[in-house]
Amino acid sequence: MKETVAPAQYLRIALDLAGRVARGELPEGSRIYGRSIMASEYNVSPETIRRALRLLADMKVVEVKPQSGAMVLSADSARRYIENFQGDAGSRALGLRLKALLEEEEELHRRITETASALVKSRETFASAHEPFPNYEVPVPPDSPMIGRSIGALKFWQSTGGTVVAIRRGQRVILSPGPYAELYAGDVIVLVGSPAAAEAAHQFLSPQ
Repeated sequence: MKETVAPAQYLRIALDLAGRVARGELPEGSRIYGRSIMASEYNVSPETIRRALRLLADMKVVEVKPQSGAMVLSADSARRYIENFQGDAGSRALGLRLKALLEEEEELHRRITETASALVKSRETFASAHEPFPNYEVPVPPDSPMIGRSIGALKFWQSTGGTVVAIRRGQRVILSPGPYAELYAGDVIVLVGSPAAAEAAHQFLSPQ
């Protein structure tokens, strides 16, 4: 049986706002209520309203200005958005939901990395048996196929479940390496995660 995927809240709100613009309830040139007021109206969070407005801004239905709210740009764009959405609602909903989930995953990864990095910085050493949130050191073999590739390109967190909080390179320790940090032969990756994540990292970096 085919599963029906309901559009996310911000998609439904964007569609409703587009309908109001298309019907003239929100005329071109008018300003849309602030996010807090709209959040109360739709009984959602201000972040949900922000995402709905950002989607409509991408479709040229509204223009979002920092500190000034949103202004209605085009009823024609609103009608086109409604037609496109209704014409391919299922695949659009799935695609937009996937995009939203990927954004949430990136945000979660960023927050985990920041928290883990702060934890490492607050400790005198990288290893401590009594810590409830252990970290592991994983060397990069000289013949690893991952040498020269960046942490982001490797999708290290998605591939292993471990968060890279530092790279030890000779006498240097690079704390909180960003997604563009490349791996070199002889590097020692310091990651936070479970023992299974550490084992997955060893296998991930080893020659196939």
